Amino acid sequence: WEYRSQMKYITHFYMDLGHDPNHKYVGIMTLELDGVTYYFIDCDDYFGSGNPYEDMSKDIIKYIFFDKAVLSALPVIGFMPDIIHCHDWQAGFVPVFLRTLFYDTELSHNSKCIMTIHNLKFQGVANIDTVKYITAFPDYVYTEEKIKFGKDVNMLKGGLVFADKITTVSNTYSGEIKSREYGEYLDGVINYHHMKLCGILNGIDYDIYNPETDTQIYKT
Repeated sequence: WEYRSQMKYITHFYMDLGHDPNHKYVGIMTLELDGVTYYFIDCDDYFGSGNPYEDMSKDIIKYIFFDKAVLSALPVIGFMPDIIHCHDWQAGFVPVFLRTLFYDTELSHNSKCIMTIHNLKFQGVANIDTVKYITAFPDYVYTEEKIKFGKDVNMLKGGLVFADKITTVSNTYSGEIKSREYGEYLDGVINYHHMKLCGILNGIDYDIYNPETDTQIYKT
């Protein structure tokens, strides 16, 4: 709430979501902190509960909305990014939207997508009929080479396939996920796209996160 109270409303618009006849409210909020301008997608229908993660049936629709809203908001705020950095399955459909429904746009022509895997176990597996209804993706994406995952759809898989680059949180992990043991049934996809895969070690600020001086660490 300390930061929420500092957010400023910029504007809002209404966005179509697949074949749903009801257009969805997309509010845009902003906050500048330490010289960085942050933007937030506001929609009480999806983010009003206070809990970012609920049950998967709700989360799938929530993050499909979010992924499309992020791309739809960029022209509204006048921001044309060179790189769109997507993290885990919740942002997995950003590259898919960018290269399909947003294909013939300035955004798609000028922006590249990076998909970062933090934990391959969590993939956003969804019912195929739900995804078809909520996204209106073209039929050609529903193949095993793209977003299909058995009888379902896999949001993280979609991100891996359509992203320009794939990164993991370490070089070691980038090697592990190519194996059957740690690949979580996506090792085939990852190996196929291995030329765009690399590991970048997570970094921290050693001054702020110093256990000898960090006042936020519980002590007994």
